[in-house]
Amino acid sequence: MPYLIIVTILWAFSFSLIGQYLAGKVDSDFAVLIRVAIAALVFVPLLRWRGLPAPLLRGFWFAGALQFGVTYLCLYRSFSVLTVPEVLLFTVLTPIYVTLLDDALERRFNRWALAAALVAVGGGVLIRFQPLAGEYLTGFILLQVANASFAAGQVLCRRLLVRYPTAVPLQHLFGHFFLGALLLALPSFLLFGDPGKLPQAAVQWGVLAWMGFFATALGMFWWVKGSTRVDAGTLAVMNELHVPAGLLVNVLIWNRDADLVRLSLGGAVILASLLLLRLGRAQR
Repeated sequence: MPYLIIVTILWAFSFSLIGQYLAGKVDSDFAVLIRVAIAALVFVPLLRWRGLPAPLLRGFWFAGALQFGVTYLCLYRSFSVLTVPEVLLFTVLTPIYVTLLDDALERRFNRWALAAALVAVGGGVLIRFQPLAGEYLTGFILLQVANASFAAGQVLCRRLLVRYPTAVPLQHLFGHFFLGALLLALPSFLLFGDPGKLPQAAVQWGVLAWMGFFATALGMFWWVKGSTRVDAGTLAVMNELHVPAGLLVNVLIWNRDADLVRLSLGGAVILASLLLLRLGRAQR
């Protein structure tokens, strides 16, 4: 749990930094590519190939392609057909995908985990909900593909590390994750990127460097490590904590308007979902 909380705080700052310095100013495909490339430079020198199960290596490449390829390709494109409040609203469904995917792979149905995920989603909706307007079906579908891909990558990494235990430390495996991400991030920039929207200011390069090293490299490493120490229901709920954390950082640092009552109520609902998980474990 401590790893997941630390990453939640890191990602809470990331949302504000992207919105303040990168969104609409730096090509999104280039931003993703730089984040992945920096993370790869951190872990690839530590990479090991020999003595590792082939399914584990293939799985890490596939998980990286899902979480930093499919997810971000769909997420950034959804902004062309959705307003920002709609994007924020539609991203709160990730915990349900985490729970359902894990249960499907385990061939079971954990009603307590699903109930906790639904409660967490309710907290996220309470914080972020804005009335929907205009055509948004295409954007909704894009974001559900993004949510499902991000959830699938988390569940896959967690299951791989549990199913194929190895004496090799995680830091010697994680380069495979970012090499898999590069398989989609690089072609995406070459095909869809806009060379005319590369970073122009030092602060933009600084934000990209911070995002690449802290939010992407260390953040994903700690998130995957933390995911192996909790059950799938807790992992699903933790996916929703970035909502109040991100808004709180935005309010405290950039003084953006926010409904503090809704923020407090939504955060309380999300924390209540963790208590629901504990109740479910006690019942079992």
